[in-house]
Amino acid sequence: MKRSVFAVIAFLSLWVGTTFAQNPVNWKFKIEDKGNGEIELVADAVISAGWHLYDTQIPDGGPYPTGISIDEVKGATAVGKFHANTKAHREFDKVFEMEIGFFEKSATFIQRFKVTDKAKFSLKGDIRAQACNDRECTPPIPVEFSFSSRDLPATLNASGTASTAADATSDSISTNITDTTSQAQISENATPVDKATLWKPVIEEVKGFGAVGDTSNQSLLWIFIAGFGGGLLALLTPCVWPMIPMTVSFFLKRSKKNRGKAIKDALTYGIGIIIIYVALGLLITGIFGASALNDLSTSAIFNLIFFALLIVFAISFLGAFEIVLPSSWTNKMDQKADSTTGIVSIFFMAFTLALVSFSCTGPIIGTLLVQAAGSGSMVAPAVGMLGFAVALAIPFSLFAIFPSWLENMPKSGGWLNSVKVVLGFLELALALKFLSVADLAYKWGILDREVFIVLWVVIFALLGLYLLGKLKFAHDSDLKSISVFRLFLAIISLSFSVYLVPGLWGAPLKAVSAFTPPHFTQDFNLYDGTVHAKFDDYEAGMQYALKNNKPVMIDFSGYGCVNCRKMEASVWTDPRVKHSLENDYVLITLMVDDKEKLPEIIEVEENGKTSKLKTIGDKWSYLQRHKFGTNSQPYYVLLDNEGKPIGPSYAYDEDVDKYLKFLKTGLDNFGKEKK
Repeated sequence: MKRSVFAVIAFLSLWVGTTFAQNPVNWKFKIEDKGNGEIELVADAVISAGWHLYDTQIPDGGPYPTGISIDEVKGATAVGKFHANTKAHREFDKVFEMEIGFFEKSATFIQRFKVTDKAKFSLKGDIRAQACNDRECTPPIPVEFSFSSRDLPATLNASGTASTAADATSDSISTNITDTTSQAQISENATPVDKATLWKPVIEEVKGFGAVGDTSNQSLLWIFIAGFGGGLLALLTPCVWPMIPMTVSFFLKRSKKNRGKAIKDALTYGIGIIIIYVALGLLITGIFGASALNDLSTSAIFNLIFFALLIVFAISFLGAFEIVLPSSWTNKMDQKADSTTGIVSIFFMAFTLALVSFSCTGPIIGTLLVQAAGSGSMVAPAVGMLGFAVALAIPFSLFAIFPSWLENMPKSGGWLNSVKVVLGFLELALALKFLSVADLAYKWGILDREVFIVLWVVIFALLGLYLLGKLKFAHDSDLKSISVFRLFLAIISLSFSVYLVPGLWGAPLKAVSAFTPPHFTQDFNLYDGTVHAKFDDYEAGMQYALKNNKPVMIDFSGYGCVNCRKMEASVWTDPRVKHSLENDYVLITLMVDDKEKLPEIIEVEENGKTSKLKTIGDKWSYLQRHKFGTNSQPYYVLLDNEGKPIGPSYAYDEDVDKYLKFLKTGLDNFGKEKK
């Protein structure tokens, strides 16, 4: 059964819309006059039967509390805290091992404000709440509200005639980047930290110490290699493999008396393929832009769309349907190739190959572009497409130069469909990575490490059984015997599945650490070799370091950072590194893609423009850019307990000895500084 690509896109749009539409809590907002120039923002929640909503105050380690985020307030100031106006049921929760307050059927939450200027009044923000039943929980998706002066009660008498008090409050929040930091982890008697010093740029000082490791070039190199590998896989699909002898034979017959011209035409054909796919990569960058591509790496909606795309691609490869472009496109390219001559004709032939082979190459290209987009690099999509196109173009050129090789090419057959099915299993496994990124960035907790590993164990075990002929799909040919090559692939797949099993109990699984969720998401962990940061807040960690007279290592990381996971699994698990990080330093890990909202929006001046920091990740990303002049992860920097650098910075480099030297340099310099 065939489906057009447009039908697939329509299905994805419907799927995403349905996913986000299912909310068991219905919210309504209003403003009430409370006298003396004060108003209350009232948020009424109607909760579906069988569901419950959590209170605003939940102990650490518990579920997500109901909270409010004020994006804009003018002509008014907040009075008191956001709280529930409905009495909560309180019970001991066995899962979280604590007493938790929750609401059923309905609940009302309020936040009071003092109005200082009715004419300028504006209030915007959102409420985030997590609803749960006996089987599942919703993510804390924001529900926005917005009010202006027109929405104020007619009976309201403002307490002031100007908005200076409100503006002053807003300015103190927006210009002081550190006011939103929680100090819950620090003793009340701790020595105060000079926050201005902590945020002071030290870009030149860090450069003076030098830097170890670099991620940019290596990332692009790996994207090119991934693209090249994808091109080689595409060659082995039923849509491309049969085209090689047909196309090369056409060039040879076209220039029987001039073999040099046949070779030239084949090379031109290959260059045409490269130009087409690189142009596709540049088009992706042009549409989204570099900053948008970087945001894609942890955006929940885009990662869920990518997850759905890969699932659809996998289902297509497994034989349920084919993703094909409209036949009119292919016919037009054929007509253009016939009606033109020379290089233009060859170029249109290359374009025809791209369209005809889309049902097989589309899923591979889509996966590659998703990976490249997640890197955040401006040229990454083009580099990935360059690798893909080079691999795709090589055989057409080589077989034209050495036509005798055509006689030794394996003939088309059922083995090509087996290649598609294998790719389908791999697409399923890769799809989980994108679901995991969204899950981590938004802290939904639906795909913990052991759940992820269980799914991979099943996928690769089924792949092994398929290769052995124990699992068969509708389009597969009868397998009379198993080739040696297929047997070895089955052994690799089943062995990999067995290798993953210890990960269910916390084994590091260094070979796949870049793909699996971090260890801290593991519910049952018998492995104690991982390193966990003592703090995930910059100011709180620095104050602890100052009180205990210890140096600090800042770890700028991200939930979607592949190289961060590699460093944690291959370097931090070394006993010497682990001991130093846990005993010699105060380790502070700052996730630059944490999507949890700040209590209030922070405005900062950067490159002559005013930027708004809305999430915790925004804040730590700004800290890295502002204080250290870089924005790539992983990025490790050593500081004394006053925020001054004491050693070189360190990026991605899995050399344990280098990392130990990096840590020792910081300790030595910190000791000299104290003397």
